[in-house]
Parts: sequence; C-alpha cells; structure tokens
Amino acid sequence: MQQYILALDQGTTSSRAILFDRQGQVFATAQQEYPQHFPQPGWVEHDALDIWNSQLACARQVLRDSGVASAQVAAIGIANQRETTLLWDRRSGAPVARAIVWQDRRTADTCDRLREEGRAGLIQRKTGLELDAYFSATKLQWLLEHVPGARERAARGELAFGTVDSWLAFKLCGRHLTDVSNASRTMLFNIHSMRWDDELLDVFGIPAAVLPEVVSSAEVVGHANEEWFGRSIPIAGIAGDQQAATFGQACHHKGMVKNTYGTGCFMLMHAGERPAQSHNRLLSTVGWKIDGRTDYLLEGSVFMGGATVQWLRDGLGIIKQSSDVEALATSVPDSGGVLLVPAFVGLGAPHWDPYARGTIVGMTRGTTAAHIARAAVEAIAYQSAELLDAMQKDADCPVAEVRADGGAARNDLLMQFQADLLGVPVVRPTVTETTALGAACLAGLAVGFWQSRDEIAEQWKVDRRFEPTMPRARSEELMTTWRRAVNAAKAWAS
Repeated sequence: MQQYILALDQGTTSSRAILFDRQGQVFATAQQEYPQHFPQPGWVEHDALDIWNSQLACARQVLRDSGVASAQVAAIGIANQRETTLLWDRRSGAPVARAIVWQDRRTADTCDRLREEGRAGLIQRKTGLELDAYFSATKLQWLLEHVPGARERAARGELAFGTVDSWLAFKLCGRHLTDVSNASRTMLFNIHSMRWDDELLDVFGIPAAVLPEVVSSAEVVGHANEEWFGRSIPIAGIAGDQQAATFGQACHHKGMVKNTYGTGCFMLMHAGERPAQSHNRLLSTVGWKIDGRTDYLLEGSVFMGGATVQWLRDGLGIIKQSSDVEALATSVPDSGGVLLVPAFVGLGAPHWDPYARGTIVGMTRGTTAAHIARAAVEAIAYQSAELLDAMQKDADCPVAEVRADGGAARNDLLMQFQADLLGVPVVRPTVTETTALGAACLAGLAVGFWQSRDEIAEQWKVDRRFEPTMPRARSEELMTTWRRAVNAAKAWAS
C-alpha cells in the first residue's frame, strides 16, 4: 500500500495540508485562509481556534479529496509561522486570549526600556536574536500582564504558553512541547546550552511553569488522537517554517542559502554545527536537531514580502488576486522612478526599526497603478538584497547561489530582478512548497520513510535558474537609491 507523509503548514494568513510521496513530490494539497485581526494600529492578532480549526479542516480535506486513507499516512510533520504567541488553559485547552502574531508591534516600547537598561547584549549573546518585539518573550509578558489573573495562573502551572507548533501538537495529541527551532525564536532559549534560560526568564518575568518541553526536530513526539483522522498517526517532525524550508531546500551544508518569499521574506544560510556571530544585525538561530546533532543558521527577516502584494489587493484594490500582480507590473518597462518601502509593521533586518512606516517616494503625475505594482514587486527584491549583503559580510564562505521558494517565487519578474540585484544566480526548485516539504522530510527521517539527508538532497530538482544580467554598476546604483527611500521611512511613528 502506497504511503505518504502528511505535512501541516500553518502560515500567517492560511493553513495548508500537503501529502508528499516517497519521491518528495506533492501528491495532494488543501488550503484555507482564516481571519486576521487588527484591533489597533501596529497590533496583529489571530484567534487560536481559527488556527486549529482551519488546520484540522485542511488535513481532513486533503485525505478525503485525494482518497488517501489515514492508514496510508506514515507520519505527520508540522511547520508553522514562528514567534506568534499563544496562551491557553492546560485543563480545558481553551485559549485565554487571542494569539499575538509575529508582526505585532505593541511591545516595541518594552524592548526600548530593556535596551535602555542595558539588556540587549545579554539577550543577543544567549539567544542569537536582536531585542525586538518580533519575538515571543515580550508578547508572552504582555499577555501575562494584561489578561486578568494570567500571571498567577501561569505560576501555578494552570496555563500553557506555546508558539503555533505547540498549540497544534497540544490539540493533536495532548502534549505540551516545542522543538528546538521554535524554542530558539522565543528570546527565552539559550542556543548554546540548548535550554530555557533562567536569567532570561527573570528579565522578562516569565514563570518556568508556563513553558513547553523542548524536543528535537525529527522524532516521534506523540500520536494524533484517533478522533481527528480515524486512526492514531505519529507526529514525527516539527520545525519553524523557515528552518523547515531550509531543510526542504536541501541546504544541509555550511554556506548554502535559501530565501523564502512568503508573507515575509526570510533568507537563511547554513552556518554549521556552532552558532554564528553576526556583526551586521542578522540573527543566529537553531536550524534543527536530528539524532543529537544541532545545525545552526544565520537569518535575515523581512516583515513584508508577499504581504505587500496582499495590500495591493485588499488595501488599494488595484488587483483582484495576488497572482495578477506580475501581469500588471510587467505592463510597464520599469517603476518610473517609484520606490515603495513596505514598512507597514516596521523594518526587520538589518535595520530593526519598529517605528518605520510604509512609504512611497518618486511619484509624479505620470505614475499609474502599474508603476506602484512594479515598485511593490521590486521592493521584495530590494529588501532581500540587503539581507544577502549583510550575510556576505558575516559569512566566512562565498555564496554560490540562492535557492528560492514560497508563493512569490513563482513570479518570474521578481526572480530575475532578484538575481540582478544579488549578482548571484537565483534557483527555483520544481517543488516550491519547501516549508511543508521540510516538515515532511523531518518526519519521514524519524520514521524511516526516508533513510538519510543524502536521499532527500538527491530528490531536490531545479525548475529554473535565473542568472544575473544587469551590470553591477547599475544594480549598485539602484541599491543606493533604495537606501535613500528606506531612510525616508525610518522612525516615522513615535
């Protein structure tokens, strides 16, 4: 009987479930968007039950529509939006508040205060992260302070904190856990000792009783209850979405780089078996832990990637669906001098400015919707080019190519412009669902569905290779102009 791995890919704007066969190919997929909540400027929230219900519905749908029986599912792998912070009642499983999403900026002032107290260096040394509202620690602190009775209940062990992987695992099998990659994004986990750090817990005022157990990225951590799929299925792989995508892109060796073009853009370089120290405001993070070996990554994060295109669709209404943006953008030869800096929720690496705001510069009476669409597409590439520039400065090995994935990687205009700005080839694989693939690969390794990383790497295939064609002098001129636009967007909000 043919067997498959079921990957649960829980993202910022939608949940997906994908079945992978032994060749690492997508056999079937299901996707469901769910509501976003913006109660105040700079606040972004999800209903935790919307996350769970949409993810469960997708998993059931992909099995039903494909005709695959639950007995044919060898294991479940989970990849998830990272840093998003949930708090729920251990006994009832009911959330005590909405989830605070990674994009949320409400705790920027808390980070400012901690920075003024001289805490940033300690946090960076222990966690590899910048002191920023992006990460989970200040979000959890906010929940404990603002949900009535939460701090006292958490200290008594009545409440459970988790990132989205923890929440899904708890709902699936009842265990309160997280894997090392997600733990490393909380700003509470020491990436050197690979443990929750008491000193960091004290800095943020977090009771240890609220924290999940930390497990490796490829091991059977539980079994999904029979009520969900009619049969108990092993949960065997967990990783944050960007670590999962890096693994799915077969970036298993030091110096290999991938960039995911999703809601945000996330460029990661394999840094080896020791944490990398960034001098250019990149993040050092845990990639995965398999069979006792931990691999580390160097990461740059852009907060608004594909979300910028969603804004064109939902905010401006100049396109009906996200896939329309390429045709509109290519209807003009260039952006007509227009630059769009999509700092709608601040700027991530290498700027880390929570007070930057979205800015459009260079408009004239001749500016059209097409020019703005083109500027939006190019903005994704500009931001990613800044990441590779910082990464090249930090790394002790040259970058030969960048492997691209995510929904926007299907946009040829974006991929070619990206290669031109980077000055290195951008390679798009045949399977661009690499976040889900990475989760599937981790789960498959744990249950023997695949035997080794080499077997997984051999299945990775090229769809198209975009070679840089723009003269370097021109790309450098464009980047200089881009930096001027970024400076105009900085420190706008107070």
